[in-house]
Amino acid sequence: MDALRNRERILEIAKGAFTRHGADASLDEIAKQASVGAGTLYRHFPTRDALIEAVYRSEVEKLAAAGRRFAAAMPPIEALRAWMLLFVDYIGAKHIIAPAFNSVVGGPSRLYEGSRSLVQGAIDELVKRAKKSGDLRRDLDASDLLRAVIGVSHVGSGPEWQQSARRLVDILIAGSRSAEKGR
Repeated sequence: MDALRNRERILEIAKGAFTRHGADASLDEIAKQASVGAGTLYRHFPTRDALIEAVYRSEVEKLAAAGRRFAAAMPPIEALRAWMLLFVDYIGAKHIIAPAFNSVVGGPSRLYEGSRSLVQGAIDELVKRAKKSGDLRRDLDASDLLRAVIGVSHVGSGPEWQQSARRLVDILIAGSRSAEKGR
């Protein structure tokens, strides 16, 4: 249990460090802030690339788990909206930490490949559930909705982009509603 807690704490501290300092963040400083020795950090993550990859995968896994958590706790359309808003936040964080991903051997595309199925699976389930409830149009494709959210999240990088992307999520949801439920 301590090993798992140490790993999670290292990942959280590393995410912040890579966000602030890029790929050159000090691994010794990460270990110190996580209250573990350098040996513990290197046992979990033998290389800088392994730590960067683990940070990214952890964020994607949290996103996928949020889809399941939202589906269990919220009505279908609200769960989909909540997940899409979280996805906008995830993309925002990914923009900030992307320079660290660029340093990984094989580049960021190798990292993104493994995550695509987790993200797609999360939105597929949420859309399927919302269609079944009658909240969403039957002809809506989850992949189209995902591409739309990615698109609105890449529109700008100014200070207001996230607020704009969140408004656009509401527009996407409204436009995806079934005629029976009203728009």
